[in-house]
Amino acid sequence: MRIETLVRLNRTRAERKGAVLLTRLSTGEVELVLEEEMKDRPLSAEIGTALRSGKAATVETADGAVFINPYVPPPRIVVIGAVHISQALAPIARIAGYDLTIIDPRTAFATPERFDGVRLLTDWPEEVLAGEPFDSYTAVAVVTHDPKIDDFPLSAALTANCFYVGALGSRKTHGKRLERLKALGHDDDELCRIAAPIGLDIGAASPAEIAVAIMAQIIEAFRRRHRPETSSR
Repeated sequence: MRIETLVRLNRTRAERKGAVLLTRLSTGEVELVLEEEMKDRPLSAEIGTALRSGKAATVETADGAVFINPYVPPPRIVVIGAVHISQALAPIARIAGYDLTIIDPRTAFATPERFDGVRLLTDWPEEVLAGEPFDSYTAVAVVTHDPKIDDFPLSAALTANCFYVGALGSRKTHGKRLERLKALGHDDDELCRIAAPIGLDIGAASPAEIAVAIMAQIIEAFRRRHRPETSSR
């Protein structure tokens, strides 16, 4: 591998961007392709499969075999709101292999006693995101029901093209939320990416059941990236 390719790959990984290394086995030639560059290029379908699964593969082409080696940042979940749903979601996310962080400036709710072993940040989302911005490998779930806390991270998640954006609330509440987000400059295509009501429609009622529905929807969104039919929203 050329040193410039290695430097670019390391920079890409540090920036939490997905990428693949394509190695032509007959010549040893190596090419780095970023996730954002894969559309409409040769082997785009095979690259998409490798990025979704995180598994390497060898594919046959007219010019010989190509080894596809993906480099996928670990997906993470950021929950806005230290509520009962968050308490149930934290252990479920851990079992599923996702890092989870909870942000809530309301210290009456965001306490270590209620969230033992969970990364808990008690600053306002604006302050946290200034140092830890969202990226395309982040899932964002907002569950406070408070526009003062929810709106900014929702807007930031859409701007950062997070792979999942979900929001708690009734359709009426969500309608008002969409008007506020439009006022912040988001168009209809972006707003359609918000899963609201949050979670897969499995008839969930209790906080624990809603947490299961959210986790399932996050997994679906992550594993179906780059497919034409991406979710059941």
